[in-house]
Amino acid sequence: MSRGSVLLRASALLLLVAFVTAPDLFAPVFEPLTVNGAPAIYNQGSLLTLTLAHLATVFGATLASTVVAVLLGIFVTRPMGMEFLPLSRSLVNIGQTFPPIAVLAIAVPLVGFGAKPTLIALFLYGLLPIFENTLTGLTQVSPLTLEAAKGMGMSPSRRLLEVELPLAMPIILAGIRLSVVINLGTATIGSTVAAKGLGEVIIAGLQSNNTAFILQGGAVVALLAILIHDLFMTAERTMARKLGGVAATS
Repeated sequence: MSRGSVLLRASALLLLVAFVTAPDLFAPVFEPLTVNGAPAIYNQGSLLTLTLAHLATVFGATLASTVVAVLLGIFVTRPMGMEFLPLSRSLVNIGQTFPPIAVLAIAVPLVGFGAKPTLIALFLYGLLPIFENTLTGLTQVSPLTLEAAKGMGMSPSRRLLEVELPLAMPIILAGIRLSVVINLGTATIGSTVAAKGLGEVIIAGLQSNNTAFILQGGAVVALLAILIHDLFMTAERTMARKLGGVAATS
């Protein structure tokens, strides 16, 4: 990564932190977007609290999606689970088949308002990319590598934990990255069912016709998505380089 790129990302992070911790400093920037003396900065709650709640919802759902999708991916790539691959694909596609707003409508009567229906919707929506990348990563491990590990006396569980998963991890991380970035934007709809998050800012702007509020909520979500995307990309590249070095010296 070039020095310019690092400086640009560091500047974006500092801007984001400054805005959510001291938003009033940016009031002059947003005042031209307001009419009839409306507030320029969202004043119905703490932007920092809403941002942290938004991230907690997204990462909580992604963690659950990751555990389920990776375990399912491992299962269907074992001899005893291969016949369940079509069924597994159908199950993880449910989240993509039904839009998150439809999942919310079904979940609210079952679990009530708040974060729970949003977590369910994001969990289902995040399964597919992680599952498919887990499959891709595990099935692309070289048979020669697996034979070598078997020849060293490794048990199937050791081969999985010490060979297959480490080699597949960059691809699995790419699936997790895609899931997180998608869910960062999707989580804004959670505010329609009283879940805390940056959707509150956007909805407040829509209800009051305040463009400044809409832009603030959207900008924070966009910056979060860019920064988290870059963080995962850096982790993927670092892991891929390490694996390439190991392969080159083995």
